[in-house]
Amino acid sequence: MNNRTLPFIVVGVIALFVLLGLSSSIFYTVEPTQRAVIFYKFGSGLAKDEIITPGVHIKAPWNEVYVFDVHETAEGEKMDVLDKNGLSIHVETTVRFKPIAERIGYIYEKFTTNYVEVLVIPEIRAAVRQVMGRYTAEEIYSTKRAEVESTIKAEAEAILQENNVTMMALLIRSITLPDQIRVAIENKLQQQQEALAYQFRLEKEQSEAERKRIAAEGESRANNIINNSLTTNLLRMRGIEATLELAKSQNTKIIVIGAGDDGLPLILGNN
Repeated sequence: MNNRTLPFIVVGVIALFVLLGLSSSIFYTVEPTQRAVIFYKFGSGLAKDEIITPGVHIKAPWNEVYVFDVHETAEGEKMDVLDKNGLSIHVETTVRFKPIAERIGYIYEKFTTNYVEVLVIPEIRAAVRQVMGRYTAEEIYSTKRAEVESTIKAEAEAILQENNVTMMALLIRSITLPDQIRVAIENKLQQQQEALAYQFRLEKEQSEAERKRIAAEGESRANNIINNSLTTNLLRMRGIEATLELAKSQNTKIIVIGAGDDGLPLILGNN
């Protein structure tokens, strides 16, 4: 080995080891479901509008990279809230959300990467408490559950959207009331259902009675029309027509002209 080349080899080996040691500070990877922003310590600071897309990237060792998951995320919350009358209700909710990928720099500036704990969860809890405080336990438990869900979502969504987070959905998984209140509400709902069923049967019977009345009136009017149209002359003419048809029969018969009470012929068969 040439003595002149030895120093270059030593320097190259040292540089290689230094490069390997700094590789974790120079190279970084952004996954397909992530986006990142860079903080330039000796430059322009946080590059809020410079969004790093998925792939392998290189940076100066002294710069910092902040990575955000931008896929849809779900968080569950359990809490005790008070209804309109001050009754304690245990509620379990699930919220689905995701950060706006193009605005993660602004999210970091205000909340850091810990935005879920700093922003999302507190706002959801506040919205749940505020909205449920406008309703009674019975309404939340039964008749207005969907309305409560949509109102919580609308109010929380507006605040999160202002802070560059998109809220996808909010669901109330369960509502737990004190046993005494729950039993009372369930009994009341059962009585209401029974009352509705009774009202349905009553209306059905009334409809059937009305149908029968209308049918009877129609039949009565039809009979009146028939009775008014059956005059003596008409009956006599029909009787004559019937007599003529019978007279054409091949069977043996005796016809007595004018022997009936109404002057119609009497027809006596051979039986």
